[in-house]
Amino acid sequence: MGENAETGLLCLRALVPPARAIPGDLFGRSAARRLEKTLRESVGEAGLADAAHAGREAITEFVIRFFVLLVERGRFRHVDSVLQKIEERIDTRNGVLAVTLESAAPVDDDFANEFGGRIAERLGAREVRVKTRTVPELLGGYRLRVGALVVDASLKKQVEKMKDDLEAAALACGFRA
Repeated sequence: MGENAETGLLCLRALVPPARAIPGDLFGRSAARRLEKTLRESVGEAGLADAAHAGREAITEFVIRFFVLLVERGRFRHVDSVLQKIEERIDTRNGVLAVTLESAAPVDDDFANEFGGRIAERLGAREVRVKTRTVPELLGGYRLRVGALVVDASLKKQVEKMKDDLEAAALACGFRA
C-alpha cells in the first residue's frame, strides 16, 4: 500500500468535488464520458499529475478510471463510503486510531485534541485522530465510535434506558400501558 495509497486517497478526495459539480445524474456510459472529461480538466488545473511525478500520474489515471467505472455501474453514490474504507485501512496500517466523538453541542479543537491524547495514553495508540460531529438529538453527553465499538453516554440513551426499565417494571407488576 505505502505512499501510493496515501497519494491515491488525496487524489480521490481532490477529484470528488469536480465530479459532484457535474449537473444531472452520474449514471451510465455517457455520464461516465462527461465525468472523465471533467476530471482530466480538473487534474490539469490542480496539477495532480505532472511529468516530475510519474507515480502520481499513474495513480491519478487509476483514480479517474475508478470514478468512470463507478459511474458506468451506477455506484458513484457510494464514493464517500469507499473513501472512508480506504482511509480506515491506511490508518490501521499506520497505527492510527480513528475515533468519532459525537456530542449534542459543538466541541472545540482544544478539547478534541486533549481527548485524543487521553485515549492514546490509555489505549497505547501511537496516534489518535479525533473527528467530531454535532448530533443535537443526543440532548447531552456524548457518543464515542472507535471502529465497530460504540460507547453511548448520551442523555438520549439514558432516557431510553429509563423508559425501557420502567416499562419492564410495569409489566412485571402486572400493569399494562
